[in-house]
Amino acid sequence: MKQDYRQLLQPKIINSLSGLSLIASVVVEGYLSGLHQSRRVGAGLEFSQYRAYEPGDDLRLLDWKMLARSGRYYVKQSEIDTHITVKFILDASKSMLHQENGIAKLDYAKVLIASLASLAQNQGDKIGLFALNDQSLKTVAPVLHKQQYTRFLHQLISVEGKGKWPEKTLEFDKLHDRSRKELLFFITDMHEDATELSSKIKGLKTKRNEVVVLQIMGKNELQFNYDGYVIFEDLETGTKVKVDAKSAKSNYLRAFRETMGVTKDMLLSNGIAHHLFSLDQPIGEALKLFLKQRTYLM
Repeated sequence: MKQDYRQLLQPKIINSLSGLSLIASVVVEGYLSGLHQSRRVGAGLEFSQYRAYEPGDDLRLLDWKMLARSGRYYVKQSEIDTHITVKFILDASKSMLHQENGIAKLDYAKVLIASLASLAQNQGDKIGLFALNDQSLKTVAPVLHKQQYTRFLHQLISVEGKGKWPEKTLEFDKLHDRSRKELLFFITDMHEDATELSSKIKGLKTKRNEVVVLQIMGKNELQFNYDGYVIFEDLETGTKVKVDAKSAKSNYLRAFRETMGVTKDMLLSNGIAHHLFSLDQPIGEALKLFLKQRTYLM
């Protein structure tokens, strides 16, 4: 499938089951097309295949019977049981409705999550979804089932951006399993009144899991590409402010850099990975990140 997924990034397509599934397939297949393998291979329990011996291979893996038959050195490969649980926590607050060039942060997040979930399920991992704001909580418990991805997408496309991030997340807290090996992706724009998001993210990290924050922002938010007098509205509070873009740009960018620095330092000090995604950035970069972070749990 060689179709460019960016042509499919339209709200009507993203928010339909067949449309979102198609986009995710295009993204994943496009990324994996250049890879020879996507699963870790080594001295596991179940035999998978042979390959020619290469310098540096463990000599204990050599198959002497194959050597006797063929006169060539072959190594036995087997798939290590590396299944994990991958959970996606989506900030469904109203600030995620900010859009640029016809695509909202929430829609971009849905494509990002659907693509990562598709790749995770292909790896044999359990996938779970928790999307919340102060008005609703959408969940899909992580289980191994052939229909799990379809259920996952059904809930994902039903997520709407409303209200704020909730002050109390008791129901959500119960869904976090601290006793198992998990990879948690927290997808958000990190817009918070105080530390409601930061505090929640810090509380997710344990010795047995990996937590990754995928921060989604628009190019204009990152570069302040505005001209003249512009009215900005806080989507969550409705507050509006009129500014002269030319005079405000330097102060905005300085404050943004400071805020980002504080955020990154806070996450790093707590052993949490942080990656910033712009709405115009290729989603395939997140798949590379997933495979990298997944190896840390092996």
